[in-house]
Amino acid sequence: MNIQFKKGVLELCVLSLLSSRDYYGYELVKAISEHITISEGTIYPLLRRLTKEKYCHTYLRESTEGPPRKYYRLTTAGINSCVELRQEWQEFTESINSIISGRYKYD
Repeated sequence: MNIQFKKGVLELCVLSLLSSRDYYGYELVKAISEHITISEGTIYPLLRRLTKEKYCHTYLRESTEGPPRKYYRLTTAGINSCVELRQEWQEFTESINSIISGRYKYD
């Protein structure tokens, strides 16, 4: 898949997953990797930015498999951003699909 496509939708993917429950970083990588190929190195900078922009906050939870894990939880601002991005994505994909399917008519 084109790397620019991935970069454009990664934030939406992360926010969408976090809107259903809290995740730790590697869980997000695994969940997204089931659909598109990504590396851990692409998620963590995005999570830092989302935290800095107050779209999510973090907390530590003990793990039976090693050190405590840092979990990410959406804030109200993050939920609002997710809703907006989903709407923008819907409009964008509908427009693109109309062009590539030949339904677009230029007047």
